[in-house]
Amino acid sequence: MEPIYKRVILKLSGEALAGEKGTGIDPETVTNISRQVKELQRLGVEVAIVVGGGNFWRGRSTKKMDRATSDYMGMLGTVMNALALQDALENMGVITRVQTAIEMRQVAEPYIRRRAMRHLEKGRVVIFGAGTGNPYFSTDTTAALRAAEIEAEVILLAKKGVDGVYDSDPKINKKAKKFDTLKYIDILNLGLGIMDSTATSLCMDNRIPLIVFGIDEPNNIVDVILGKKIGTQVKED
Repeated sequence: MEPIYKRVILKLSGEALAGEKGTGIDPETVTNISRQVKELQRLGVEVAIVVGGGNFWRGRSTKKMDRATSDYMGMLGTVMNALALQDALENMGVITRVQTAIEMRQVAEPYIRRRAMRHLEKGRVVIFGAGTGNPYFSTDTTAALRAAEIEAEVILLAKKGVDGVYDSDPKINKKAKKFDTLKYIDILNLGLGIMDSTATSLCMDNRIPLIVFGIDEPNNIVDVILGKKIGTQVKED
């Protein structure tokens, strides 16, 4: 089978990197994700990755701390995840670059759009850390923004513990209905918690397709790229 996309953004939550531990970084999980990214590269797919930081710090749950400070701490958590992914990928022989929206030149390149696109054209995996570099914006919004900037064909939203989008929480409601396809306006109107409203609107305005799927299955990332019907597809037409 041939890949159906040439350039993709893979959005990974921090929790996805924690595996069953829930916090920190699970080496086995990171290795499995890296193995799939390597396979995408072998198939000729250009891969950029946006990582969250919820396995280290969730700023939204901290009520007594200044919101901006809390968000900056979360951005630093995403950089730790990006470096862990880079290390795992390069141990497999995959050339990788980490670019951060907050400059930290000793460990990563600053985010420069044209440089990121050049890396992708040369077959390197690019990992975006530190979110957008601004507080009050989620890493989901980062994924939508970077997808538009680098002209990615799709955002792959890999979720931990769920295999798509449901009309209610399937862990609570056993009769929850799974959607095979959705429009972005449906996400906003139904209040579905896939992405925050800023990220959803950005994807909708730029007509960027989104595929939401579970990361627990060991080959789902590759299967999605090969066109297998997994998870929920969100698009405007």
